[in-house]
Amino acid sequence: MDLKTQELVNKGEMLPLMEEFYTIQGEGAHTGTAAYFIRIGGCDVGCHWCDVKESWNAALHPPTHADIIVEHAKKYAETVVITGGEPLMWSLDYITTQLKHNNIKTHIETSGAYEFSGIWDWFCLSPKKTKLPLDRAYIEADELKMIIHNKNDFKFAEQQAEKVGEKCQLFLQPEWSKKEKMTPLIIDYVMENPRWRISLQTHKYLNIP
Repeated sequence: MDLKTQELVNKGEMLPLMEEFYTIQGEGAHTGTAAYFIRIGGCDVGCHWCDVKESWNAALHPPTHADIIVEHAKKYAETVVITGGEPLMWSLDYITTQLKHNNIKTHIETSGAYEFSGIWDWFCLSPKKTKLPLDRAYIEADELKMIIHNKNDFKFAEQQAEKVGEKCQLFLQPEWSKKEKMTPLIIDYVMENPRWRISLQTHKYLNIP
């Protein structure tokens, strides 16, 4: 990467874009709604069950001008979801400012493990044991989405729920490869602890991106 490109990446005016697509939100509080997804490369959180491990190495995804990404998004959607990888590895102030200038709602899905940036209408926090969120992420969270891979994850979910604000919606989501085993346990848990809601990866059931 040349110095000029690196400078633009550092400012968030270019981002390592892995993919962008218009689809139906499959998870969490906005399940079933249309959104334009921007997936940014780069992640060192290291979830062994991650279903987009090809996003981890940012060097595989060429820096793309944020203005170009915004131009694409505004052709399709009223809402943009920025995800990864781990999107907060990069400064998101510039791209979210441009999106807001175009009257586009901005959502993020993040582990919260990196410094906060961006202007958000919806902040989905999905903490991981391998690299815990920073304090600001708990404050900003509108939605706490906990991935349930084994029984111990229920305890971790409760620990994380204690750190978010009262406004934050709480979701338990079965890890896809364990959905047959964990979904019945999640159903029972939510019935016993009704402040939680169930999130499913409905886009996978619908066979859409």
